[in-house]
Amino acid sequence: MAARKKPGSDTGSSSGAGSQQSLLPETALQAGSSGPRDSLYPPFFAGIDEAGRGCLAGPVVAAATIMPPLPEDGADPLAGPLAGLTDSKKLSEKKRLTLEPAIKCCALSWGIGVVWPWEIDRINILQATYHAMSRALFHLRNGNGIPMHQRLPQQPSFLAVDGDKTIPEQVLSSVAGMQLPQEAIIGGDGCVRAISAASVLAKTFRDRLMTALESRYPGYGFAGHKGYGTAAHIAAIKELGPCRMHRLSFAKVKPATAPHANDQNTLW
Repeated sequence: MAARKKPGSDTGSSSGAGSQQSLLPETALQAGSSGPRDSLYPPFFAGIDEAGRGCLAGPVVAAATIMPPLPEDGADPLAGPLAGLTDSKKLSEKKRLTLEPAIKCCALSWGIGVVWPWEIDRINILQATYHAMSRALFHLRNGNGIPMHQRLPQQPSFLAVDGDKTIPEQVLSSVAGMQLPQEAIIGGDGCVRAISAASVLAKTFRDRLMTALESRYPGYGFAGHKGYGTAAHIAAIKELGPCRMHRLSFAKVKPATAPHANDQNTLW
């Protein structure tokens, strides 16, 4: 069973979290590990994941999805359209682009949140990730799978966040206007379908954005490396200097002697 963290227990520190007692019933914790684990959570829960946290350039992007509850009879109607859905990092670009419209069609609700480099430099990457996740929740919209005559609850019932940290209550409340129970699931993007779907939406949105930024900021190769710290990207920064899309507080962007250049290194 993937490690979980109790909601509200994170205060924004960067230290890793160990396994803690789940808020879910003990019977849920004893469920089998095969297949999606979405049934462990209340109906209309949101899965949340991010893309681009470790990049030197471009925004950090988060997505949230609310997927239809898994049927009790085991006949999953989404098994076909979402076949192969898992952690976006384990999928080819072609597969992600195939799954993206299928997720938006099947999802009850989905949303995207973006935090730009200048915001990352101001509040640090960890806090920026929390804000991106909260913005994704704020921007939740009905998916194509919702008939026009039906309405979803105004907010999710529960939050399942990929990783080892939940969203601090203050950020969630101030940005998304929500106060919800939540848990962090290490490796959740590989075992919770709603989180897997969020990981695909965040990744495809960000990759498309970085490709578009290539023409506005030529010479850095954004369309290829998508802002990650490849050798070619670092060489381009040294030759051209950073552009508006670079995270100036990251050590590989600013010279090591610059003030606060190493601050971000403590947040991983």
